[in-house]
Amino acid sequence: MSNKVQESEFSNRKRLFLLMEILKKYTDINHQLTLQEIVELFEDDFGIVVNPVGLRNDLKELEKIDAFAVIFDREANGLPTYYSYQNRPFETHELRLMIDAISSAKFITKIDTEKIIEKLKKLTSVYQAPQLENRIVLSEHNKSENRNVKYIISDLHEAVSAKRIIEFQYVRYNTNKEFVLSNNGDVYRVKPYGLVWNNDYYYLIGEYVPKREIRHYRIDRIYKNITKTEETFLPDKNFNITQYTEKLFHMYAGEETTIELEFSSSLINVVIDRFGRKADIRSIDESRFKLFTKGIISEGLVRWILTWGSEAKVLYPPMLVERLKIETEKLYHIYR
Repeated sequence: MSNKVQESEFSNRKRLFLLMEILKKYTDINHQLTLQEIVELFEDDFGIVVNPVGLRNDLKELEKIDAFAVIFDREANGLPTYYSYQNRPFETHELRLMIDAISSAKFITKIDTEKIIEKLKKLTSVYQAPQLENRIVLSEHNKSENRNVKYIISDLHEAVSAKRIIEFQYVRYNTNKEFVLSNNGDVYRVKPYGLVWNNDYYYLIGEYVPKREIRHYRIDRIYKNITKTEETFLPDKNFNITQYTEKLFHMYAGEETTIELEFSSSLINVVIDRFGRKADIRSIDESRFKLFTKGIISEGLVRWILTWGSEAKVLYPPMLVERLKIETEKLYHIYR
């Protein structure tokens, strides 16, 4: 007994839906189908026998829909008409950019990375999908192990929009490579201001309620889930999260002040990459230049400056100069 489904057993609406799926899967700018090939794919993919007349009418209806836009290659000299779907929401190069970004995102687990990429590949035809296989490759240890991170991100966005105070526990690694709860396991109460993607990690920026200070939290280190309380808050009107994050170094919080730095000319591209082309940069001579900027004085800034060794020098403020002196003396004693 045949397992094939006759066209009379399902609705015209379902036939139209399946037709759209076939066109999305098997056609693109370089691949087209004849009416007979579409009939055969209905039988091969879905086990359904369809009437070509009904299909031809469906194709004419889809041609009228701008959002779907079936392309007709009209018959000539007795040759059959060819049909294709080309009005895709994303070009292949755009899908590649998204796949590379997801592959690089350290806060997404390896399992979720593969799931998302497989879904993105379905947004193009079976002929173009293999072109997306060659992507950025990261070692597995660069990926988060927190499987709840996708739900935490969703909850955080909702809390930011609703301006609701949240509570959560936070974890860090110890020297045994085990996660241990921070703050003695007590919950953090935070006013969530926004989420920031920095150095391929997601961070929550918010006000730590007990001390009324701005803090940053790696989202993949939030333990299990968050609690959205019924308490709402009014954000500080003077706090601009975009301007604030531009002054951060390695997502360390601290005090904002004017900073004056001297660099070797060989670092001009590094400085422009970090501070932008509008940065206040002044040449000293052919080998040196100065940078005047606003920044957050933090451990992150100190470490960023030390990255460039003797090719970077702090001129102002004095407190930052002293911190660099102390840190370089520690380095000297370590390697003495």
